[in-house]
Amino acid sequence: MKDEPYFARYWHWAEDGRMQCDLCPRDCKLNNNQRGACFVRMRQGHEMVLTTYGRSSGFCIDPIEKKPLNHFYPGSSVLSFGTAGCNLACKFCQNWDISKSRDMDKLMDQAAPDAIAQAALDFKCKSVAFTYNDPVIFAEYAMDVADSCHARGIQTVAVTAGYMHAKPRRDFYSKIDAANVDLKAFSEDFYFKLTGSQLQPVLDTLLYLKHETDVWLEITTLLIPNRNDSDEELTALSRWVFKELGPDVPLHFSAFHPDFKMSDVPATDEATLIRARNIAIEAGLRYVYTGNIHYMFGDTTFCPLCHTTLIVRDWHHIERYHLTADGCCPECKTVIPGRFDLAPGGFGRKRIPISICSYSP
Repeated sequence: MKDEPYFARYWHWAEDGRMQCDLCPRDCKLNNNQRGACFVRMRQGHEMVLTTYGRSSGFCIDPIEKKPLNHFYPGSSVLSFGTAGCNLACKFCQNWDISKSRDMDKLMDQAAPDAIAQAALDFKCKSVAFTYNDPVIFAEYAMDVADSCHARGIQTVAVTAGYMHAKPRRDFYSKIDAANVDLKAFSEDFYFKLTGSQLQPVLDTLLYLKHETDVWLEITTLLIPNRNDSDEELTALSRWVFKELGPDVPLHFSAFHPDFKMSDVPATDEATLIRARNIAIEAGLRYVYTGNIHYMFGDTTFCPLCHTTLIVRDWHHIERYHLTADGCCPECKTVIPGRFDLAPGGFGRKRIPISICSYSP
């Protein structure tokens, strides 16, 4: 595709003559040739340019459970990609080499939206995921890809921190079929000190997704030892999800590993994840999962009424699938919330890097 500037949306002129970005709550004000905190949205004269439009940090075919999404076409494959940059400043970022990149050479694949959608179709992927870094910052590119995907019957997935203003949020999620939102903690202090952002806009995104869209929603909280894993905080988080979003939104507790600016913090142990899962279930949540550890019980979907084992996962591989064709428990007929096919996909736990350069026009 031609390497031409893409003029981005979501900005206005500030009273002081600078250009203010309206995409996320950072509200970056830019002088000419200045980039926002995300590094990829830049003022050029009287326009804002999305410098990563049509450029990716790489493509992989993943199991959908890796996003993680456990109730969205289990066992299916998803074509995953990201760009560079991020609008948060997480000191514990697990993909920091991509999200914190200031090196545009990391964007090794160029791909037009139609090329990505066609590749997903040819590789028999059920969906395309905007992931690795936050799709909020490349929203226009993601929305164009989503249009191309939907034209071919391909679903779209956003893996995001949910840090976004209301207008672009409405535009963006009108193109998205499923989202996993990182609820990184349940304290303003954590968000301010460890992510450089705020909690409330993320809660606003969760409320919007659940109550004003048809987007399938799951939530992930990365548990960091002695930062966001106390009984009190986990209880408050779980009770908020139960009260404000309902008991059927799947919640994933994921294990932290030392990385980026928190390499001196120990990895999360299995006992912490099990404790967190038990707290959330006690708060009334029906589908609580553990991630980044090998704990099959914590990966298993149970019927919340009769406790029948419905979906057994070994890492990201479906070992057993025991749902009716309409997504119900076969024993008590309880409807299991989510998006399900007649049978699970058979993609398994493998991860396949691919190149789609040959698809580019």
